[in-house]
Amino acid sequence: MFTLPEFRRYRSLQVTAAFLWIACAMPSAPSAQIVPEKLVYELSWGGIPVGTATQEITDDGAERRIVSTARSNAWLSVFYQVEDRIESHLLRKEGLFPGITLRYRMQMREGGRRRDREIIFAPASGEARYLDHLTGERVAVSIPPRTCDIYASFYYIRYLDLEVGRSVFVDVLDGKEARHIEVQVLRKEKLRTVLGELMTLVVKPLVGAEGVFEGKGGVTIWFTDDARRIPVRAETKVSVGSVTATLRERSE
Repeated sequence: MFTLPEFRRYRSLQVTAAFLWIACAMPSAPSAQIVPEKLVYELSWGGIPVGTATQEITDDGAERRIVSTARSNAWLSVFYQVEDRIESHLLRKEGLFPGITLRYRMQMREGGRRRDREIIFAPASGEARYLDHLTGERVAVSIPPRTCDIYASFYYIRYLDLEVGRSVFVDVLDGKEARHIEVQVLRKEKLRTVLGELMTLVVKPLVGAEGVFEGKGGVTIWFTDDARRIPVRAETKVSVGSVTATLRERSE
């Protein structure tokens, strides 16, 4: 059965959750940036299904929205219910994908633990405002010019000109302190997926022990090695075994 720290690592594998990192204001490679798109993942621990995760990106006029969810399945919910929802709102801007982060909100219920925090970004002033809706805590956070929320950065990295052996460094804010993260492009690997057998690019963010990438060995992500750069798998090691997010459905 999951301990609380292990389940936090499980939650970090919402490839919603999940998973990356990049400064939105940097130019991206000319690839097939797809909006709208919905990704659905099965979450498993040691091969045992424990829940589902979704990540969806849509446009609404001048704004773009990213919604990420994670839910425990029926058997796990008896012992430890998970109901997570995270939203990113961005300003669409020509030449910048997915856009400039305006607002980020994380609402999580995991067992008896809850989180409800919001960040308002003001990149022109080099500052963001953090608000904890449960405790009332408010914090002003200094941010570098090229900082965005973690889910917007996930979409951005998909369409970079990634090269094996070359790292990318990114600025991300998802809490009370901006982080500068190295993302390594490890290798190419053929993988059997719901989309067929495909060549993938394997990437890994180097992060500390806290936050959405927390896990004993960090998170490893597999993107299809084509213009679509679909995240088909993610994995993190926990105290016993590993947790895996596997793509089950994709729609445009």
